[in-house]
Amino acid sequence: MTSRSRLSTIPTRAARWSALHPWRAIGAWLALVVAAVALAALIPTEQPTSADYRTGESGRAATMLDDAGLDSPPVENVLINSADGGEPDRRDAERAAAEIADRMGVIDGVTEVGAPVWNADSTAMLVPITLEDSSVDVVPMMAATDAVQADHPGLQVAQAGNDSIDEAINERVGEDLRRAEVTSIPITFALMLLAFGALIAAGIPVLLAATSVAATIGIIAPISLLVPAEPTVTSMIVLIGMAVGVDYSLFYLKREREERAAGRSTLDAVEIAAQTSGHAILVSGAAVIASLVGLFLMTDVTFNSLAVGAITVVAVAVLGSITVLPALLAKLGRWVDRPRVPLLWRVNRRIGRGGISRRLLGPVVRHPMVALLLAAAMLLGLAIPALSMKTHEAGLDTLPGDIPQVATTRTLATEFPQEGATATVVVRSASDDRTIVADALGDLEQAAAETGAVTATDAQVRTSADGSTSVIDLAIPYEEESEQAEDAVRTLREDVVPDALGEVDQVAEWAVGGSVAKALDDTEEFQERLPWVIGFVLLLTLLMMARSFRSIPIALISTLLNIASVGVAFGLLTLVFQDGVGESLLDFASPGYVISWIPLFVMVVLVGLSMDYHVFVLSRIKEYVDAGLPTRSAVQRGIADTAGTVTSAAAVMVSVFALFATLSMMEMKMLGVGLAAAILIDATLIRLVALPALLVLLGDRVWWPRRPVRTPAEAVTTDRVVAAALQR
Repeated sequence: MTSRSRLSTIPTRAARWSALHPWRAIGAWLALVVAAVALAALIPTEQPTSADYRTGESGRAATMLDDAGLDSPPVENVLINSADGGEPDRRDAERAAAEIADRMGVIDGVTEVGAPVWNADSTAMLVPITLEDSSVDVVPMMAATDAVQADHPGLQVAQAGNDSIDEAINERVGEDLRRAEVTSIPITFALMLLAFGALIAAGIPVLLAATSVAATIGIIAPISLLVPAEPTVTSMIVLIGMAVGVDYSLFYLKREREERAAGRSTLDAVEIAAQTSGHAILVSGAAVIASLVGLFLMTDVTFNSLAVGAITVVAVAVLGSITVLPALLAKLGRWVDRPRVPLLWRVNRRIGRGGISRRLLGPVVRHPMVALLLAAAMLLGLAIPALSMKTHEAGLDTLPGDIPQVATTRTLATEFPQEGATATVVVRSASDDRTIVADALGDLEQAAAETGAVTATDAQVRTSADGSTSVIDLAIPYEEESEQAEDAVRTLREDVVPDALGEVDQVAEWAVGGSVAKALDDTEEFQERLPWVIGFVLLLTLLMMARSFRSIPIALISTLLNIASVGVAFGLLTLVFQDGVGESLLDFASPGYVISWIPLFVMVVLVGLSMDYHVFVLSRIKEYVDAGLPTRSAVQRGIADTAGTVTSAAAVMVSVFALFATLSMMEMKMLGVGLAAAILIDATLIRLVALPALLVLLGDRVWWPRRPVRTPAEAVTTDRVVAAALQR
C-alpha cells in the first residue's frame, strides 16, 4: 500500500468494502435513515426552557423571582381601538370588552380576565387575560378574539402576548421551512443536471444530501434530551445539510467519472476517488466540525443547539459520502451517466474539465502580484463596513411586520407604555420588614423618573409570601430594541439602584432584570466571548491544515483567506441589514443592527464550508506537485481541473443560502445573505484569484519545511501525474 493510500486509509477501506458489498452498504444506509426517522417519531424533541436562556444580572433577577414565587404568570392582552384610527365609540368598545370577558372566561387555562382599562386619551382600551402557565393553548383565545372582531366591524379588536406571538412565529417558521425544503431540492437537482448532463448522476448528490438531512433530524431527537434543541435547529440542519451533502458527493462523483474517462475500471475509479476526493472529504469535514466546535465556547443554549445539529449533519454527510456513495457508483457503473440530457451533455463535454477556468487563470498566473493586489483591494472594500457593525438581540424590530400579533404589540407599547419595555428591580431582604424595602423601591421609581430612564406610573411593589423578596416593574419610555432603552438599564444598574438601595440595611441583594436587561446581557456576553471563539476556530483550522498538508505556509495562507472571507461576510451583513442597502429587493425593514448571534454563526459556518473546496483544490495541486510538476504548473493545472467542481459546489451553496434569504424571518434572511454572498466571493475572487496568486508568488517555498521531489517534466502527462501521485 502506498504512502498516499496510508493517508487515506479510512475512506479507501470504506469505499472498497462498500464497492465489493454494494447491497449491504446501501441497505445499512437505508436502515440508518429509517431508524433515525423512527426515533424522531418515538422520542419528542426536547426544547430549551426559559431558565436555559438566563445570563448575567437579568438571569439572576429571573432566578430570584422564581425562587420567591413572584414570577408573573403569562398574560395575553386584547387591544380595542377604532378601526379608522380615531377615537372609538365608547359604548361599542365596552360591549366588545364584555364579549371578550364572556368568551375568554370559559377557555381552559384562563385564570382571570381583568377589568378593561382605557389609555390616557381614551383612544384605546386594554383587556388583560391571565393564564395558568405558558403551556396553555392560545389558539382558542385567538379564535375568540376574531369572533368578537367580526361582531364589531367599527372597532379593531386584536390580541397579543408572548404566547400568541410565539404561536404565530412558530407557524411562520414552519411555513418558511416547508417552502425552503420544497424549493431547495429541485433547484439543487437542476444545478447538478447542469454539472453532469445526466439524470442519475444529478440525482445521486441530491439523494445523499436529502437522506443525510432526514437522518440528522431524527438523530437530534434523542440528543435533545442532553442538549435541548432550539426550534430553529431544523432550518439550520436543512441549510447546512443540503450544502455539504451535495458538495461531498459532487467531489467524489466528479473524480470517479474522471478516472473512468481515463480508461480505468469502475472499481479502480471508485478506489482512486476514495484515495483522493475521499481523503479531501474527510479533511474538509473535520475542518467544518472543528469550526463548529468553537460554538460551544459561547456556553449558550442557542449556540450549543445549533452546533450539535450542524456537527451531526456534517458527520452523517461524510459517512454517507465514503460508504453508500461508493456502493451506488460501483453498482451503477457507467449507468451513472444515463439517461443523458442531450444538450446539457454536449455542452458539458465541450466545455471540458476546466475549459473556462484555464482562460481565467492565465492572467493570474502570468501576473500574480497584480492579481493579488486587485483582489486584496476589492476584498478590503467589501470588508470595511464591518468596522461599524452594531449587534443586538432579536426583538420586535426583527419580526415580520405582517404578523398581526407583532403589529398589535407595537401599538400596545405606544398606547399603554407600561405594557412596553420594562425593567424589573428585584430585591432580596435581610429581614422580614416589608415596609422599609417597599418604601425604598417607591423612592427608587421617583429617582429613576427624574433621570428620564423610566416613566413614573406609581407601580405597585409585589412581595413574596415570606416577605424575603420584593419586586417593582418600571416602565421604560423607549422602544425595547433602542440604544436609549439599554442606556436606561445601565443608568438603573450603575447609578439609580445603588444610590436608592445601597444604604438600606434591610437589603441583602438586588438585581435589575426584564426583557431589555436580558437583551443587553446577552449582547455583552456575546461580544466578550466572540474574540475567543474566532481565535479558537482560526487556530484549530490552521493546525489542521498544517497537519494535513505538512506545510506551514499553506496553513497560514488558509487562515489568511478565511479571515478575508469572514471580513467580507461581516461587511455585507452590515451594509445590507444595518445600513439598509437592498431593503426593497429583499423585502425587509432594516432594524439598524445585526442580530447578535448571526455574525458568529456565519463566521463558523463560512470557515468550515469554504474549507471544503479549499482542501479539494489544494489536494489536487499537491498531487501534481508530488508527481513532479513545478508549483506554478501544478497550481494552474490543479485549479483548472477542479474549477468546474468548485463552481458547481459553490453554486449549490449559494442557491440554497440565497433561498433562505427570501424567507420572512429576519434571522434566516441574515444567514442566507451573509453566507450566499460570502461563499460566492470566496469561491471566485478568493479561491480563483487570491489563492493561485499567493501560491505562484511563493513557488516551492509554499511547501516548507518539505521540498517537492522532482521528476522529469517531459515525462509528466495528465494520466501519469495521477498514476505517479498514487504510487508515491
